[in-house]
Amino acid sequence: MNTEIIDAGRAESGGYRVDVSRGENVSRVSSEWFARPDDERYLSLDDLFASVKGRAERSRTRTVESAAIRVEANRDDPEKLGLVLPGSEGPIAPTHWSFGQLASIVGAPAAYLRQLPAPLAGINLQYGLTNHRAEQFKTMEVADGRTELRAVTGPDYGRIYDHELVSAVQRIAGNGTGDTRWKVPGVLDWSTGIYNPRVDVTKETTTLYASDRDVFLFLVDDLNPIEAGLLPDGSPDLYFRGFYCWNSEVGAKTLGIASFYLRAVCQNRNLWGVEDFQEITIRHSKYAASRFAHEAAPALASFAESSPAPFIDGIRAAREKIVARSDEDRQDFLRKRGFSKAETGRIVETVLAEEGRPPESVFDFVQGITAVARSKPQQDARLQLEGKARTLLAQAS
Repeated sequence: MNTEIIDAGRAESGGYRVDVSRGENVSRVSSEWFARPDDERYLSLDDLFASVKGRAERSRTRTVESAAIRVEANRDDPEKLGLVLPGSEGPIAPTHWSFGQLASIVGAPAAYLRQLPAPLAGINLQYGLTNHRAEQFKTMEVADGRTELRAVTGPDYGRIYDHELVSAVQRIAGNGTGDTRWKVPGVLDWSTGIYNPRVDVTKETTTLYASDRDVFLFLVDDLNPIEAGLLPDGSPDLYFRGFYCWNSEVGAKTLGIASFYLRAVCQNRNLWGVEDFQEITIRHSKYAASRFAHEAAPALASFAESSPAPFIDGIRAAREKIVARSDEDRQDFLRKRGFSKAETGRIVETVLAEEGRPPESVFDFVQGITAVARSKPQQDARLQLEGKARTLLAQAS
């Protein structure tokens, strides 16, 4: 079996046919795509890096005593509050995010404070700061015409800057637009089942995002698809590699990297036919920067440079491992692995409908389980079934 079967000519000439009825459906990228306004969308990694790096260069961080922070109502705008920090020339405006962080730290309900007149909200917030047991905060302030307070965290917060993550991605993906094998993904044409990897990067198609709270990137290697076996009609079952990663330098979320194989990306950036999904997350604790340098960044580089052979060998082993020859075998195989009687029936029926025969190999059962998982409206139930499918596939190899 070939491990890198697609000739570039087929990818360049308009795409290749994929079967998205298999594997998992992952909507994380689609959620980002739907939520991002135009000013949070970037057309290249260079543009994205310049934005988040410039923001970091205009920022400063420091540790301050909570009791030394003074809250002032803005005289020019009585609906706004300002914070006077030690050494500041004047009040610093908190962002919506940092105000919520500050309120949470001192035990005040941010949503309630936002509804109060600024002087009254200021009195409540000042009381909380003055009587707060934890005496120190770590602040992040950015100067951009005016100085804003972007983040308020505990003193042991381990900040990883957004530009550090983008820079790590640039080392393997260049500009993210095709100058390396890693690029913004193409689009699946649902009417033909053809995945076209060559799509212009626009505000509508890009998967490179950043806001004042976070950064999110999704790239694929879709010009070099991989064959991992054959479909029932004898055509190749094609995958390509992909990864997405995220970070927040202001404490809005963890840092994380997810890598996987997938079969297609549709126009609204849902991932179809996902296999071998793996994820690393790092909390912004005291040693977060060290973990990023020694764990997350090397893992990303390793995935980018790795051979697909282990993944293909695992798929092949699952296809070749026959575990059921009869209806009784199929029932026993699934029930012994924790599936209910109803789930067992649906899994077998799904494979029969999609493949034209009942499941026999581990791979057949895995595909049936993931297909049933996709039909679950409850996320917890869906994730539980997908987890069982991944475990079953791993055990086969």
